[in-house]
Amino acid sequence: MEKIRLKLQAYDHRVLDRSVASIVEAVKRTGAELIGPIPLPTKRRKYTVLKSPHVNKDSREQFEIRIHSRVVDIISSTPDTVDSLMKLDLAPEVNVEVRSMGQE
Repeated sequence: MEKIRLKLQAYDHRVLDRSVASIVEAVKRTGAELIGPIPLPTKRRKYTVLKSPHVNKDSREQFEIRIHSRVVDIISSTPDTVDSLMKLDLAPEVNVEVRSMGQE
């Protein structure tokens, strides 16, 4: 029995929510307890770019990228839980970070 923390990040919140729902369903099927999904604050990265490099210095465009994040904690994991998580086919644009928190 160890605690596993999954941190998921994506640019599109709809794809992220679908991936989290499939993870929650797979974990509940194995009988493990979980906390979450917990939505984290959205990170916003802004970029300012010159429209033309020489003549119109004052003419600029601004772009923004939003990074949505969710955290899922699996409290009592079993070997079946880990197997079901490994077999999941998640969307390629979702970044998943798995961290083992050790024994409780």
